[in-house]
Amino acid sequence: MAWFTKAPEAPLRIPTEAVWNVCPKCKAYTPKEVYAENLKVCPHCGYHGRLSARERIALLADEGSFKEIAAEVIAHDPLTFSDASGAYAGKVAATREKTKIGESIVVGTAKIEKLPVVLGAMDFRFMGGSLGSGTGERILQAAETARRLRCPLILCTASGGARMQEGIISLMQMAKTCAAIQRLRDEGLLYISVMTDPTTGGVSASFAMVGDLNIAEPKTLIGFAGRRVIETTIKQKLPPEFQTSEYLLEHGFLDKIVARKDLKAFLAKMIRLTSAK
Repeated sequence: MAWFTKAPEAPLRIPTEAVWNVCPKCKAYTPKEVYAENLKVCPHCGYHGRLSARERIALLADEGSFKEIAAEVIAHDPLTFSDASGAYAGKVAATREKTKIGESIVVGTAKIEKLPVVLGAMDFRFMGGSLGSGTGERILQAAETARRLRCPLILCTASGGARMQEGIISLMQMAKTCAAIQRLRDEGLLYISVMTDPTTGGVSASFAMVGDLNIAEPKTLIGFAGRRVIETTIKQKLPPEFQTSEYLLEHGFLDKIVARKDLKAFLAKMIRLTSAK
């Protein structure tokens, strides 16, 4: 009979990544909706997953308070750079279309628990959060806006470092951003640097580490050169926790490690404390 010989239908298979988040640290499975509700923090080991710039801003800014500035500033291609994988200009255009942002940082005015600030958040999806000419210009405009409005500047970093496709123009952004922040400091205005995973290369060597308060999320990778480069250079094995936020706190490079769920309240508290007369 036909029902004896008919091949069974293949069961409906839903891809794992559509339902579950797999923690890159402990490999535990968490339902995606639970992971999202937990602010993209693994409930098993506490690993803090990466947020986009828009997600970070939504986490920190009071609802409806964020007003983007410098959105017209985008990446430039001063060297007309191209390599075996294609033209830099084409990659930037594709990244812009995919991420719906024009550069590796989004900046704007906002309120945090009703306190006015200028807030910026880097997005690792945009060419590894690299520091390009557009990134530096957006940070400059953010700092100048904070100076004009007499309010704190808060920058959340997530970057692989300077953008090699722009050559020396990219490296100049290190000095440009630090100079802009120094002008804030000269007028007694607060700058808080919030380092998230990863904060490396030229970003860690410039505006990320010159905050009046340098804070980071738990287990954040923070450093300049990579572990293998350093070990090869000094001919020594580095400790397992090297270049983590915990290691930097222990050695005096950070002021505080703050869990993601506590970050907004902590920032508001620091602004109130430093603005108290």
